[in-house]
Amino acid sequence: MGDLLIDLLHEKSVLLKKIKEEKWQAISGVHITHSEFSILEKVYKNQPLISHVAKQVPFTRQAVHKFIKQLEEKGLVETKKFNLRDKSIELTKLGEACFEKHLALKKELENMIEEEIGEMNVKRIKEILKMEWGI
Repeated sequence: MGDLLIDLLHEKSVLLKKIKEEKWQAISGVHITHSEFSILEKVYKNQPLISHVAKQVPFTRQAVHKFIKQLEEKGLVETKKFNLRDKSIELTKLGEACFEKHLALKKELENMIEEEIGEMNVKRIKEILKMEWGI
C-alpha cells in the first residue's frame, strides 16, 4: 500500500507542511497556521473582496471569516467596507513582511529538496504536478 501514488503524495505533503511550520515557528514570533497562510496568499499584492477570497480557498465561507478575524487580531490584515454588503481585505505591513518571509522559507525548502534529488527531478515533478490528470 505504501507505493500508491496518492499515499506517497500525501506523505510528502504532510512532511513538508510539518517542516515548514517548524521552521516558521523558529524564525517568527507570529503564529500563523497553514490555513491562514492560504488566506494571506490570496490577499498578497491585492485588495480582494472577502467573498472573492472565500471562493478561491478550500474552506467554508464561515471558516474564511473566522481565519480573517484571527488574522486581524494578529495585526496581519485589515478589512474595509467596500459597499453595503461586502468588505475588502488587505495585508498590513506586518502581514506583508510575514508573507514575504514565508515565501522565502518555501523557496529555501525547495532548494533543500533540489540539493537532495537534483534540479532536473524538481523540474520534472513540477511539470507532472501541473499537468491535467483527467480526474
